[in-house]
Amino acid sequence: MNFVTFLKNSRKISKGVLSEEIPIHSYIPIDLSSKNQDLLASSAYETPQQFEAYITAYLKKHNGLVAYGGYAEIRDLYKSSRLFEEDRSEVGRNIHLGIDFWCPAGTSVTTPLDGIVHSFANNTAIGDYGPTVIIQHIIEGITFYTLYGHLCTDTIAALKVGEKFLAGESLGKLGDFEVNGGYAPHLHFQLIKDLEGYRGDYPGVSAKKNLDSFLKNCPDPLHLLDILRI
Repeated sequence: MNFVTFLKNSRKISKGVLSEEIPIHSYIPIDLSSKNQDLLASSAYETPQQFEAYITAYLKKHNGLVAYGGYAEIRDLYKSSRLFEEDRSEVGRNIHLGIDFWCPAGTSVTTPLDGIVHSFANNTAIGDYGPTVIIQHIIEGITFYTLYGHLCTDTIAALKVGEKFLAGESLGKLGDFEVNGGYAPHLHFQLIKDLEGYRGDYPGVSAKKNLDSFLKNCPDPLHLLDILRI
């Protein structure tokens, strides 16, 4: 059984990654790619506050509470941070490897499957994850990991490596732009087969030259998240 098939089969036991109080019908897809002309025409990326206002207006327009999407999406969002720069002769890292869930700071974040805390860190660089948690899962003998980025600092303050979480249990809350790397509030959720030695961190954005290997190691999280009914 390949890993994607395994993930799809695991939907029957998986939960969501945000508070169960948010109705399924209020999750609205959003396009933040470099092809989104509405986004390109706006000044949304100039400040985190302006981008939060863009997300808020988008949700209001579509009667939603959470805007989600972004797997393998080419974005201009990362141009403002040196964190994503590559060699001067090449385009920097600009292809997103997880799914983002855009909603207010303070929203509860949950783990979709039983697991234990593998590691956590506060990745404080501008454009980075801010407070980050990685959960290890072992399902039917298969080990893999889920990463939760852009959390609040309280989330990791009392966390312990090896701490157990049950599917659907809250592991923390979303942070605001002052602590989450300088973004509008959102959860970056990523599946990872092999952490490759990382602890409390793992690349969430890839350059085109490395994309194939990253996509194999980090499949689309929507294969697992049955709450979104895809």
